Amino acid sequence: MQLYTYYRSTSSYRVRIALALKGLDYQALPVNLIAASGGEHRQAPYLALNPQGRVPALRTDDGQLLIQSPAIIEYLDERYPQVPLLSKDLVTRAHERGVAALIGCDVHPLHNVSVLNKLRQLGHDETQVAEWIAHWISQGLAAVEQLIGDAGYCFGDEPGMADVYLIPQLYAAQRFNIALNAYPRISRVAGLAATHPAFIKAHPANQPDTP
Repeated sequence: MQLYTYYRSTSSYRVRIALALKGLDYQALPVNLIAASGGEHRQAPYLALNPQGRVPALRTDDGQLLIQSPAIIEYLDERYPQVPLLSKDLVTRAHERGVAALIGCDVHPLHNVSVLNKLRQLGHDETQVAEWIAHWISQGLAAVEQLIGDAGYCFGDEPGMADVYLIPQLYAAQRFNIALNAYPRISRVAGLAATHPAFIKAHPANQPDTP
């Protein structure tokens, strides 16, 4: 498999975690989102692969190109079920998917670089942009804090779908100087993930395109 990725992209980060948790080998193909030419994701060669011009994208073993991290992660979980990311219990699965969607659909898109650049184009200064980021990330994490369990990872002793989404969001929170001390459950999960080999392998600091 080949993963088109960018080290600091939280959506790429979550796919890397899923791949690492399942012990799957892949070739990382870095896509520079901040290249002087305007970003490799906006250039014709990458747009020919993914017309949306975003990362991640995954080329499967049989040559199919998949886009959008939720679709990629669900594919990986169904194609390689031996290390499941979702609980066998249907209600718990729904809770796991709920936290993943909260982060992936409601929080992350609002601090995506394209959104932030649009705010700047509309005349908002950097203080206002920072306030926007802090508001939406903090609101999302406050909800997650109430939704996850009191022991282990988000929903059990082993990491799963919710953790795959949460940990990259925490990386983004730290990038934007958002404190996590108000979220003890989330901080517990972060501490566990910090020592887990799959999360370590997937971390932005350990990617081939890290500056």
